[in-house]
Amino acid sequence: MSIAKTEVEKVARLARLEVEEKRAEKLVDELDSVLEYVGKLDELDTDDVEPTTHPVAAEHTGRDDEVNEGLTVEQVVGHAPDQQDGQFRVPKVVDE
Repeated sequence: MSIAKTEVEKVARLARLEVEEKRAEKLVDELDSVLEYVGKLDELDTDDVEPTTHPVAAEHTGRDDEVNEGLTVEQVVGHAPDQQDGQFRVPKVVDE
């Protein structure tokens, strides 16, 4: 399978990319080599291969989620360097 320059231009336009004429010609060659490689992969016999979501076995190593009491507002805001009326007080960063 090969790709035409018009297809490269169409994909670039859909992706909102500006591609110069010289670069589009080079992309045709690069994409052709990618498609050739994918074609080689199609030749592989994968009938006896189980589908997987991960190439190696992965185990859950984290802890189970447990519901517990959270911190109170006073405990959280109490650690803030500056607070007012139970809320964090931070410097203004947006101009009006």
